[in-house]
Amino acid sequence: MKTSDEVRQFRVEADDDGIRVDRWFKRHLPQVGFGTVSKWARTGQVRVDGKRVKPDDRLEQGQQIRVPPGGDAAHKKPKAKRELSQAEIEQAHDMVIKKTKSAIALNKPAGLATQGGTNTFNHVDGLLDAFVEGEDDVRPRLVHRLDKDTSGVLLVARTPGSAAFFSKRFSGRSAKKIYWALVVGVPDIKQGVIEAPLAKQPGSGGEKMHVDHEGGAPAKTKYRVVETAAKTAAWLELQPMTGRTHQLRVHCAAMGHPIVGDGKYGGRDAFLTGSISRKMHLHARRLIIDSPDGGKLDVTADLPEHFAASLEQLGFDENASDATPMRDDPPPKSREEKKQQARQHAKNYRKAQRGPRRARGGTGGKGPAKGKGKR
Repeated sequence: MKTSDEVRQFRVEADDDGIRVDRWFKRHLPQVGFGTVSKWARTGQVRVDGKRVKPDDRLEQGQQIRVPPGGDAAHKKPKAKRELSQAEIEQAHDMVIKKTKSAIALNKPAGLATQGGTNTFNHVDGLLDAFVEGEDDVRPRLVHRLDKDTSGVLLVARTPGSAAFFSKRFSGRSAKKIYWALVVGVPDIKQGVIEAPLAKQPGSGGEKMHVDHEGGAPAKTKYRVVETAAKTAAWLELQPMTGRTHQLRVHCAAMGHPIVGDGKYGGRDAFLTGSISRKMHLHARRLIIDSPDGGKLDVTADLPEHFAASLEQLGFDENASDATPMRDDPPPKSREEKKQQARQHAKNYRKAQRGPRRARGGTGGKGPAKGKGKR
């Protein structure tokens, strides 16, 4: 954006409703540094509806912002749009499951990183320029992430306002994320909750997590067994209730059933013999989240080829699960558990009908019964 020698007036749009003044500048005038914004606010040069404001004051839709001349820092320029190859543009558009006014839902393939890092140059974040068509279009932004080897639903916000909206839903745990996983072996309990605090494993450089009951952050995962293949493997639905790094992978390994193909946490035991793929079998199948456009955004991602082939080879029916979020109440009791509960209820009832028992020896219930005192 060019340096201005005149006072500028801006209107707060719907996407910026509730944003802080300093965040508004970072979003729309990134070339104006935080120090300059603070100085302008302190000296009354930046005003909202004619009134003085502080950098942390919240803005409302429809308000007018007065921005004084200058303040532009030459070293802070808006990020230039990255030039993508035709293959990269096609790769980005091939991932699209659904587009709305506020979001783009992608089906991320296994093996593609969500964001860049050391020696990671091909990633989803780097492909988002494929969705910027005009010069004035806002670049979409990620609002959550998936591990490189995890496939499935990845949500991208199309505007700054929708990014803030979705981020609050993810951090507030109101978004429902349902994963499919193939695990080695079969859990004894068919539906339950795994609660095991997680922390970075010492000596791994932060690249690996482990269960740490003393210093770990709380982590909770609901699971349900969909189908089993003898005692060889099980197909699970997983619903994370917290969002810790590698949570599902560590929790599955911790209960003795590592995700198929996850050598990082399952070692050699994470691989099945025969023609089952050695790729990781963890897929973000479904995402249900509130939408800033109203209602719910509900998207489902098709399985990658290796996962679908493994289901077929193990004799599993893909239609056996619709990835419905698991209820918060406990799973239904078994017939034996119901019988035990009925027996206990009857016992308690008979006890209540008899009233308080009288102690032996005519004590009237006072003092220790005869023959039962200390010797």
